Amino acid sequence: MPVSMTALCDELAAESADLRRVLAGLTEDDWRRDTPAVGWTIADQVSHLAYFDDVALRSATDPEAFTAEKDAMDAEGGVNPDSIAAPFHDLPGHELLAWFDDARGRLIAGFRDLEPGLRVPWFGPAMSAASSLTARIMETWAHGQDVFDTVGAVHEPSSRLRHVAHIGVGARPFSYAAHERPMPEVPVRVELVAPDGSTWAWGPEDAADRITGPALDFALLITQRRHRDDLRLTVVGDAAQEWAEIGQAFAGDAGTGRAPLGTRQTGGVR
Repeated sequence: MPVSMTALCDELAAESADLRRVLAGLTEDDWRRDTPAVGWTIADQVSHLAYFDDVALRSATDPEAFTAEKDAMDAEGGVNPDSIAAPFHDLPGHELLAWFDDARGRLIAGFRDLEPGLRVPWFGPAMSAASSLTARIMETWAHGQDVFDTVGAVHEPSSRLRHVAHIGVGARPFSYAAHERPMPEVPVRVELVAPDGSTWAWGPEDAADRITGPALDFALLITQRRHRDDLRLTVVGDAAQEWAEIGQAFAGDAGTGRAPLGTRQTGGVR
């Protein structure tokens, strides 16, 4: 079935609306609350999304400018989310929300008419425009989860989790590269129970190595928003076990993950 950029844009808009409903009700003090990511407030989470919306749009519409920007970052040691967030740390909440609205609106408008297969550069491997948009859904969901957790709101599971899981499965090779490990040639079957009770699956049906369980739990694992011990996932086989330990759906350096719930230490953000 052909990929529909219109459908992906609509999915991103819906995920954005879920997050925005929480952000719109925040006080200025709320914007300064620490999230489960060490050193990151809600303000930092939102500036991260807005900043990379602008960058993602630039990578698709002006790849030369994006590449020059990336080269400059690489010359200074690579992408550092903490350094990127720092200049925006003290922006008032209403300015951050306005930036998020503007950046997200321009991103969706700019991607809606792109060819799904258009190759766009990124900080990891180059990808298709459709994959870039899917990555924005994943990032919105993951950073949104940190916001929901901080304010104690329920992040209702939806069919959009399929996008998070899909990009996480596709990023398996990158997860190994980020950790400077060779990826096993052993295939892994991923079978997830969707929010509506249906099954989503990737990988060979007869694969001995498997990860199974709720789609929500796999999304939390592959975006490193929960420690594996806190998730209802069944992991079978050495290759699946290793992937479950190092998997990450996001580009950049190897993520630090999260400590088990109930401990005081939490992990970094991407």
